Amino acid sequence: MKHELGYEVEFLWHKEPSIKDCNVIILPGGFSYGDYIRCGAVAKLSPIMTDVIKFANEGGVVIGICNGFQILCESGLLPGVLIKNKSLKFICEDVHLVVTGKSDVFAGGASGLIAKIPIAHGEGNCFVEPDKIEEGEKSGQILFRYCTPTGEISDKSNPNGSINNIAGITNRAGNVLGMMPHPERACSKTIGNDSGKFVFSSISNFIKSKEVEHVF
Repeated sequence: MKHELGYEVEFLWHKEPSIKDCNVIILPGGFSYGDYIRCGAVAKLSPIMTDVIKFANEGGVVIGICNGFQILCESGLLPGVLIKNKSLKFICEDVHLVVTGKSDVFAGGASGLIAKIPIAHGEGNCFVEPDKIEEGEKSGQILFRYCTPTGEISDKSNPNGSINNIAGITNRAGNVLGMMPHPERACSKTIGNDSGKFVFSSISNFIKSKEVEHVF
C-alpha cells in the first residue's frame, strides 16, 4: 500500500486496544498463535479485535488474507469456516481466480477479471452451511472463485476443496472481505506479478470516493 499506492501504513500490534484513526484494516496471513485449536480461533480473542469488529460493524473496510480470513470467520464477521485442505497437505503455488461478484470496495469495475495469485495454506477449504451459501450466492457475496487460466470454474481448478470454488467472500454489507490467495504477494511488477494489485487499487479508489463525498 505504501510503495505501490502511496498510502501511509500503520502497523498495529495485536495487544493494542484501538485501531487508532486507520480507515482500512488489513489482517495479514501467517500463523497466529501457532494456529492452535483452529486457525484464527485464538487470534480472534486478541485485544485489538474488539475494535476491529466494532469498526467492521459500523461499515469500516476490512480485508483478511489467508490467516486473516480465518480470523474474520472465527470472529463472526464472515460466514463459514476454513477447514483442512481436501488433500490434507499444505499447498504453496500460484492459482487463478476470477471475479464473480460485484464489489465497489474490493473489485470495482473488475467483474470477470482473471488473476494469477499465489496461495500458501494448509486450512483453506472454505465450508459454508447450505442456507448461508445459498444466501451468499443470491446476494453476490462470493467475490472470487478458483478457476482455470481461461476462467473455467471446475473441480480441477479448485486447489483445496472449497465449496463452490470460493477463493474470497464478503459479508452481506460488502465492507468485509476474506480471501485465501495472497494479493499482496502479486501486486508489483518488480516481483514479476502485479495481477493482485487490483484489490488494493479498488480499496484505494473507494476510500477516495468516500472522502470526496464527505467533503461535499
